[in-house]
Amino acid sequence: MCGAVLGGLIQPARAGEDRDPPPGATLQQELRDLVATPGGPPGVIAVLQDGDRTEVYRAGVADVESGRPPKAGDHMRIASVAKAFSGAVALRLVDRGRLGLDSTIGEVLPGQPAAWHRVTLRQLLNHTSGLPDYSGSQDFIDVISADPRHRFDSRRLLEFVADEDLAFRPGSRYQYSNSDNIAVALMAEAVTGHRYEGLLRELVYEPLGLERTSLPQGYRLPEPFLHGYQVEPPAEPVDVSEAVSASGAWAAGGIVSTPKDLTKFIRGYAGGTLVSNRTREEQFTFIPGALSQPPGPGRNDAGLAVYRYTTRCGVVYGHTGNTAGYTQLVAATADGRRSLTFSITAQTSLTLAPDLLAQVRSVQEDFVCALLRE
Repeated sequence: MCGAVLGGLIQPARAGEDRDPPPGATLQQELRDLVATPGGPPGVIAVLQDGDRTEVYRAGVADVESGRPPKAGDHMRIASVAKAFSGAVALRLVDRGRLGLDSTIGEVLPGQPAAWHRVTLRQLLNHTSGLPDYSGSQDFIDVISADPRHRFDSRRLLEFVADEDLAFRPGSRYQYSNSDNIAVALMAEAVTGHRYEGLLRELVYEPLGLERTSLPQGYRLPEPFLHGYQVEPPAEPVDVSEAVSASGAWAAGGIVSTPKDLTKFIRGYAGGTLVSNRTREEQFTFIPGALSQPPGPGRNDAGLAVYRYTTRCGVVYGHTGNTAGYTQLVAATADGRRSLTFSITAQTSLTLAPDLLAQVRSVQEDFVCALLRE
């Protein structure tokens, strides 16, 4: 049920009564306030699901030109939430005996730099590998700056940092790196002989019934899509939905999906239906205080391609992401019964629009509290 409709079904308080606003109306107003904030996103959509009951809250527009509202079936870039998908592929291959969590780059990808050979799959999945981040290399930045729609050979992205040593001894500390999930996908391809895109379809999309999720190479988005914007007041929002090729992010952030599909994904992924109990125990071993990028609601702790978000109302598990025009959160309870997807059409991080991020995290926590409310 749409949050706006939910709010409309709630009867107003009678004269003289002192009554708090109903939870649905409060959540809806928070989204309106977020869109109305100077520098805020043109649109936002949040999907709460508890068992078979779904509530969709939205504010603003999916497209500033048409003015149509955001919908749960709209495509969008999911940014680093794609890392949870690469985690799902890798962990399913662990269950099948094709990979081990202690398998190393040297064993599986001997052609990668010798300095990286001792890094394990486990360390890639929890960002303790020390691999230098290819997306921060000057050569990569120069290519993107010259042509944002440049079509990369995704399987060669690590070559941008192939002459660099590890940033630290593997396993000694946490440092988020997009290179980690490129290496995960390459390892999955090496041990199966199949392309990563096919592995996503076989091991994730089909088991979870994801019908509108894909990993493209180009810059186009399938219709209809939630338009993403660069928001820098007092200038008008600039549509950057199709400004950048997905090939430069690939397994680290190139997936396109919808709020509806992401709801299915996170319920299965956080709920443990994709992997064995033994593998799940390893996945749910957390590094205290390790932030997802951007940080999610409450306290963040990093597991294997999943984060634990401990809020004032309880705990959910999931992943966040940000890219040009989009900021994402997907989260669910450990049994997968209750879930939240939260998408805004502007990019924010600890360094880009940090005040907006603080507001977004606060609203996300309120949505988690509504999700966990008995």
